[in-house]
Parts: sequence; C-alpha cells; structure tokens
Amino acid sequence: MRVLVLTKIFPNRIEPHSSPFNRQQFAALSRWCDVDVLATIPWFPGSGGFSRWSRAGRLQRVPALERIDNLSVFHPRYAYLPKIGSAVAGPLYVASLAPHVLQFRGGADVLLGSWAYPDGYAAVVLARVLGVPAVVKVHGSDVNVLANDPAARHRLGWALAQAARVVAVSRPLAARVAALGVDPARVTVVQNGVDPALFFPRDQRAARAKLGLGSAPAVLYVGRLDPDKGVLDLVRAFQHPTLRNAELWLVGSGPAADDCQRLAGELGVRLLLLGERPHREIPEYLAASDVLALPSVAEGSPNVVSEALASGRRVVASNVGGIPDLVTSDVLGELVPPRDPAALGGALGVAVSWPHDPEYVARVAAIPSWQESARHLYQVLLEVTGLVRRKAAA
Repeated sequence: MRVLVLTKIFPNRIEPHSSPFNRQQFAALSRWCDVDVLATIPWFPGSGGFSRWSRAGRLQRVPALERIDNLSVFHPRYAYLPKIGSAVAGPLYVASLAPHVLQFRGGADVLLGSWAYPDGYAAVVLARVLGVPAVVKVHGSDVNVLANDPAARHRLGWALAQAARVVAVSRPLAARVAALGVDPARVTVVQNGVDPALFFPRDQRAARAKLGLGSAPAVLYVGRLDPDKGVLDLVRAFQHPTLRNAELWLVGSGPAADDCQRLAGELGVRLLLLGERPHREIPEYLAASDVLALPSVAEGSPNVVSEALASGRRVVASNVGGIPDLVTSDVLGELVPPRDPAALGGALGVAVSWPHDPEYVARVAAIPSWQESARHLYQVLLEVTGLVRRKAAA
C-alpha cells in the first residue's frame, strides 16, 4: 500500500521543530507501507521579499524535496492570500496541489489529509480525481476552532462527511466530528504516541545537574508562547501563596514572550525563559521539573501531555479538548477551567509538593508508542483501501 499524505503541519529545514507528532507517526507508518508526504509551503506573489516580516517569506528557503526520517518529503507551494483567509483557502489549495498530486496517478492507494481544512478538503477532492479513497486526520483546533468560522465551516463539514474515514486523536474530538454530521461509524480514534526511547522516567537530580538548574520547586511549560495557550494566566497563577518559592520554566517562543517576562517582573515571579529547545532535550526538562502545566484555552490532544506522563511527570492543565482523555485520575494530575489563574495556581501548588513516583505515573498513564499508534493508523488505511477494492470488484 502506498499512502500519499497532504499536510501543512510538518517539519522542514527552516522549522525543524514543527509538528513532530506528524513526523514521528508517519515515519513509524512507513514501516508497514510506502509513505510520501506533500508538506505544503504557503506562497504569495513577492513573498520571498518579506522574509523579515512574514513566515511565508521565511519558508521560501525550504527546498522542494527533503529526506526526513527516511521519508520523501515534497514541499509544493500553495497560493495563500492573507487578507482573504479561509473563504477561498480550500479551492486555492486544491488548485495549487493538483499538478503535484496528479503525478501520483496510478501510484497512490489512499490520500491522507492531516489537518481538516484545507488539507482534508483537498484530499477528498483530489482523491476523486485519482480514483482512490480519502482519509482525513483531525487534530483539534482544525475542527474546534475552524468549524466556528462561517467562511470555512461549509467546506470543512463537506470534506469530513465525504471522507472514507475520519481519524481523530481523542474521543472528545471524535464526538465533535460526529456533531458536525459525520456518521460515528466512520470516525476512528487513533491516539498519538511517544518515543519510548526518549520519554521514560529519569532521575530528577541528574537532569537538573545536566541542565544547570537549581533545586527550587519548578513548573514547566513547553509550547508556543501565545495568549491563547494561557501562558499569561500561568504567570499570574504564581501569585498563589503556595508557589511563592517555585520557579516557572517556559520552553518555547512566540508573541507573548516579552509580555510573560514583563508580567513576571511586575509580579515578582521567578521566571526562566528557555527559548525553543530541540525535541531530544525535552525529556531532560520534564525530568528536571516537578509538574507540567498546560493552561490552554483550546487544545486537541497535545503531545507534550503524553510525553510528560510517559516521563512520569504529573500534569496540571485546562479541562479542554482531548486533555481529559489523557489526564484521567489524580495520579496523573489535575484539570482546571481555562482562564482561571487562581484555580491554576492552587492546583500547581499542590502538584509541586506531591510525592514523586514517576514509575507509577508512567505505568498508570500507559501512553502508546509511535509504533503502536502508527500500526493502528495503518489498520484504518488498510481497511479503507480494502473496502474500495472490494466494491470495485463487485
């Protein structure tokens, strides 16, 4: 079986740390079948001249073809109109990708769109041209947020309803897809995994010594520093008296970085801004910390939560998206309402003093490996292609 993946969320030479979950799952999938990835790059006329101000401009330096984790990763450009947005995103995406997808005519068995819109929409349209089934993999905000956008909702809903199968990364997300009118029998949950060679319980003292970090209680955040990720609420949460002696470690970058630093100074919060770190270093930061915090306003099934639990670190996070599917007991952590710094601070205060038993946390969490996750996805794709072949034979 040969799988052609369409996605705009995938690492590349300029953004090597982007969406590692897709890279890891599709690399593992290639163990059972041939996988080609069309990892698209936004483009608009003259975009290369705006590299200082525009992500699209910076990404023009990405080559047309890369080899990533033994995957052939093509980087076709797609027309992107920033001022118009989702109203025409789907048709423009299809028109941009059609010449590249048609090169796989007779060579692909299934199109997998990894992101509901425009990738899933394009997968459904172009799969009909190729005469193969389309599967759409949804991650969270591509459904939870885009479905509320009137300009995108119709095409997104149409694509999900027309796909041979929709793969969701959590049960709450699968329920959201069904609520959009998709037959629940055509929605399958495939949980994301972790790399067990990286994420496992480690010694905290050794990790802190390796990273040059002190002995104060520490709350770790890993991700984009964006207001919608709740990072400013996280800084405010440190006004809770139980966190007076604790440190906040922020791993990542984003538009809220300066605001986090300014707010921490105003409130007297002990903040370490650590910037973006390679994925291979995240296990050390998890081991060095006392708890992972993820106070997002909206989420899908965030991999950093799975990675923390597999590393034996408890999690305090917002009760949104697929997070309740992962943090299922007080052994694994605590869930709080989003945008509630007081509740977040209280939960973190308890968490940093919680007796550490990383082995027990990891055992209770039972997070699958990427091999297990990919094997489940492979079975879905195999079933879909088998159904199409049986219908053609009949």
